[in-house]
Amino acid sequence: MSVLLETSLGDIVIDLLVDDAPKACDNFLKLCKLKYYNFSPIHSVQKNFTFQTGDPLGPDAPESDGGSSVWGLLDGPSKRTFPLQVSRKLKHLERGTVSMATVPAKNDPDQRIAASQFIITLGENLDYLDGKAVIFGKVVEGFEVLEKINESFIDDRGRPLKDIRIRHTTVLDDPFDDPPNLVEPPESPVPSKAQLATVRIADDEDLDDDMDEEAMDKLRREREARAQALTLEMVGDLPFADVKPPENILFVCKLNPVTQDEDLNLIFSRFGTILSCEVIRDKRTGDSLQYAFIEFEEQKDCEQAYFKMQGVLIDDHRIHVDFSQSVSKLSESWRNSTVTKRRERGGFGGVADLEAKRALRQIGLAFVEIEGVEAPVEMDGIDTAVDPIAGAHNGIHEEIHGEKEAVTRTVNDDSIQRSPILQTKDVL
Repeated sequence: MSVLLETSLGDIVIDLLVDDAPKACDNFLKLCKLKYYNFSPIHSVQKNFTFQTGDPLGPDAPESDGGSSVWGLLDGPSKRTFPLQVSRKLKHLERGTVSMATVPAKNDPDQRIAASQFIITLGENLDYLDGKAVIFGKVVEGFEVLEKINESFIDDRGRPLKDIRIRHTTVLDDPFDDPPNLVEPPESPVPSKAQLATVRIADDEDLDDDMDEEAMDKLRREREARAQALTLEMVGDLPFADVKPPENILFVCKLNPVTQDEDLNLIFSRFGTILSCEVIRDKRTGDSLQYAFIEFEEQKDCEQAYFKMQGVLIDDHRIHVDFSQSVSKLSESWRNSTVTKRRERGGFGGVADLEAKRALRQIGLAFVEIEGVEAPVEMDGIDTAVDPIAGAHNGIHEEIHGEKEAVTRTVNDDSIQRSPILQTKDVL
């Protein structure tokens, strides 16, 4: 049980799940037989999410009623919509999942109703749609067409700047009996005046040839950002679609668990100065959660990394990169943590202790770390004496040049005892 959709970008073959969604499949097949979908525009394109079609006029036409079921066409407007039950076992897991667009019934919010419009997914694992759109098929051929739609230039409402339309539908197999009053047209009908009035740039025309590559690239990025923002607004990651996300922070996921901060820093540093690079880890086990945030000093460096590193193989894993707006909740938590870490970079006491450290240096004191203890050192030009008791928490460090061991003064008897330096730190 299959249907061939001939679009202006190529052919799409859909296999129908007649056992799982018989009523939705019956409606779809009969509308295809009536050539109802011919010249229907593809609209509401959201990159890596979905696109929608099935309304012969499209949402921009003032005459549009949103489409009709086959029973509404045959028996009158009172049957324009019909109820559908959402299957619990069918999920929007795969790219190319085909679902009826539904809305809650006015008299029963728990009941979903549909007409003619359907959506096709452009991404995987879109569980947001489960329970809202009724799955009745899947794309089995024409994934390159889906990719073309996914990459198309669109306006701020998700409509392609250059029309993408269903040109023709062919029913390859139909297991359902036709209603007595259904008469299949002998050939495809010509578009109506109302349909022709919705044409923006015809599918056989070219976009502005005078637009240079930079302008086209800018338009593409604006389209992607807008489409992604609309998607995130729908799933609740953004409070509203026009919120301004951080523009210099890159989100990297699908990492190999063995990939370290230093590995990513080294790889991404070729694009520009990196302020921070952190693989996020489980707080309890320390295991990598297989995603990271990379903060660049310049926005342009972040953008360059985004375009160059998509799908790159790192430690045998093909990574996915995105701007942090798409995971705003995660990135907000990470940014708060990063700010805290930066405040602590001055040593044990943090940045707030820097003034105190400078004051101690002015009177001839410095710090080394010995067996995990930091203590002030009197620099008398002969021996560097360390008192492990006095002010061990002040956190000023200075590398001792020359001797490789520190001298500790025992407070009780003033005797001198030498102990090896385990770690030294640069002067702050």
